[in-house]
Amino acid sequence: MHSAVLLIEFGSIILGLGLLGRFAARFRLSPIPLYLLAGLAFGEGGLLPLGASEEFVATGAEIGVILLLLMLGLEYTASDLVSNLKTHYPSGLVDCALNALPGAAVALLLGWGPVAAVVLAGVTWISSSGVIAKVLGDLGRVGNRETPVILSVLVLEDLAMAVYLPIVTALVAGAGLLAGSLTLAIALGAAGVVLFLALRYGRVISRFVSSDDPEKLLLVVLGLTILVAGVAQQLQVSAAVGAFLVGIALSGEVAEGAHTLLSPLRDLFAAVFFVFFGLHTDPSSIPPVLLPALGLAVVTALTKIATGYWAARRAGISVKGRWRAGGALVARGEFSIVIAGLAVSAGIEPSLGPLATAYVLILVVLGPLTARYTEPVATWWTRRREPRRDTAQTAAPRATEADAQVAD
Repeated sequence: MHSAVLLIEFGSIILGLGLLGRFAARFRLSPIPLYLLAGLAFGEGGLLPLGASEEFVATGAEIGVILLLLMLGLEYTASDLVSNLKTHYPSGLVDCALNALPGAAVALLLGWGPVAAVVLAGVTWISSSGVIAKVLGDLGRVGNRETPVILSVLVLEDLAMAVYLPIVTALVAGAGLLAGSLTLAIALGAAGVVLFLALRYGRVISRFVSSDDPEKLLLVVLGLTILVAGVAQQLQVSAAVGAFLVGIALSGEVAEGAHTLLSPLRDLFAAVFFVFFGLHTDPSSIPPVLLPALGLAVVTALTKIATGYWAARRAGISVKGRWRAGGALVARGEFSIVIAGLAVSAGIEPSLGPLATAYVLILVVLGPLTARYTEPVATWWTRRREPRRDTAQTAAPRATEADAQVAD
C-alpha cells in the first residue's frame, strides 16, 4: 500500500512539473519560480502536504544538485578556467564585493549571526547560469560582443563555488576553525589536483571514460560522478564540488556526449530539487520576510547591473553593450537555492529559507525583464538628459554676454 501511494505521489509530482514546464515555455519564462511555488503548495503548511514520497524526493533533490554541478563542469575545460581566471579576475572581485556584501549586511542587520551572513552573501552573489544562458538564447544575443564578458563573470562565480561551498558546509555543520580550515584545504587541494590532471592528462581520462555505446557512457559518467560526490561528502567537502570537479576533468567528445545524455536527467532531478526546497518552506513564513527580500532584490539587481557594466567597460565594449551585460546578470536561481538549502538542512536560521525563496522568486522573474529592457531604458534616460545639458550649455554663454554688457 505504501509503495502504491509513493508511486502515485511521485508520478503526480513529475507530471505536474512537466505541465508547469510547458506552461513556462509557452510564455518564454524560466520554470524555476513555478517549481518553487509547486513545492510551497504541497509542502509544510501548503494546500495538500505530501507524506509517502518525501524521502524519495529528498534523494532525488540531492542527485539534482550533483547533476547541476556536473553539467556546469562539463561546460568548461581546465585551460578555459585557468585563462578566464587570469584575464577576468578583477571582474570577479568586483562582482563578489558588490553582490555578496549586501546579503551579509542584511543577515547581520536582522540579527541572524555570522554563519547566516556568509550563507546569505552567497545567495545574493551567485547569478543563475541556466536562466541567463536561456535568456541570451531567447534574445538572440549569443553572438554579441558583450556575451563573452557575461560568460566570464559566470565562470568566475562557478570557480568561486568550488572554494565557497566547502566553507559553507563546514560552517553550517558547526565545525571549528581547525576542522573548517582542514575542509577548505582538502577542497582546494582536490581542485588543484583535478585541474593539474585535466591540463596534463585530460585526454587520457576522457579516453578511459569514453565509449561508443551511449548506455555505457551514461552509466560510467553518472556512476563516477555520484561516487566522487559521495567521497567528497564523506571528507566533509560538498558533494556538489566533487561533481563539479568530475565535469572539469572530462573534455572533448566525452564531455559533449555526456552533456547530451545527461541533460534530460539534469532537468528532471533539478526540477525535483526546486520542489523539495519548496516542500520544506512554510508559505506562511514568507510574508514576514517579503519586505527584506524585496529590498535585497532591488539593491542586488542594481549591483549586478553595475557589475556587468564595469566588466564590459573594462573589456572595451560600447555603452549599449555594457548596459546589456549588466541587465543579463540580474537573475538568481539554482545555486542560490543550493546554498540556502545547506543552511536550511542544518537548521541555521528558520527565516533564511523563506527569505531565499522569496528573493529567488523575485529575481528569477525580474532577471529576463532586466536583460531585455535595461539597455533601452538607459538609452531613453540618456537621451532625455541630453536636451537639458544642451539647454544649460547654450544658456551659459548668454549669461556671460549679459554680464559683459553690464560690466561695460
